[in-house]
Amino acid sequence: MTRFIDKDTRVIVQGITGGQGKFHTHLMKEYGTKIVAGVTPGRGGQEAEGLPVYDTIRMAQENHEVDASIIFVPAPFALDAAFEAIEAELDPVVVITEGVPVRDSIEIVARAKQMGTTIVGPNTPGVIKAGESKLGIMPAQVFRKGNVGIISRSGTLFYEIASQITKAGLGQSTCVGLGGDPVVGLDYIDMLKWFQDDPETEAVALIGEIGGDAEERAAQYIAEGGFTKPVAAFIAGRAAIPG
Repeated sequence: MTRFIDKDTRVIVQGITGGQGKFHTHLMKEYGTKIVAGVTPGRGGQEAEGLPVYDTIRMAQENHEVDASIIFVPAPFALDAAFEAIEAELDPVVVITEGVPVRDSIEIVARAKQMGTTIVGPNTPGVIKAGESKLGIMPAQVFRKGNVGIISRSGTLFYEIASQITKAGLGQSTCVGLGGDPVVGLDYIDMLKWFQDDPETEAVALIGEIGGDAEERAAQYIAEGGFTKPVAAFIAGRAAIPG
């Protein structure tokens, strides 16, 4: 993973003709995301949000330069959509879809690792480079360009922490929602490694949840000197019912 997104990242939307695909394509375009086309099998030749729709990614690539994909397809079709994006060598591939079967997620993540593709999600709010581009469903108004990176498993806490950082006058660099499912592509350590080398990020906010050991592994990585920039971490769930 050498980069994420910026104002020049050229994006396709898989599932653009669905309700959520259309709605969030409109909002992403408003934010400045360079969306060049959409893909929905069987809908080739149509338009959605003023963008051409193609049956396949390959057909879109014959007519446009494409870097990344964001996926809004229903859960039963997420595996095929993600595989298509991976095989087309798009990066990153942001899987917004929730309810993806665990076995499908395992296959997606395994194939992405084999191909060297960055997968964000499934069940993620997405990724945003504040003030430049967003591939996701996060409320853009709480983000402002700055130097704090955010890594979060939670969606709503992601937005709340971003809002507080903005109100404090700091702003954000790149912010990533890892996804709330048991199996996801990126994890905290992947992002800490990326932020370590990112000159636009001076500090990181790490937001965790109960369940799993991803936060503990990230803490150990930081304690062992793998990440040297300041980190502020918050893990929700202190009042959760045991079990």
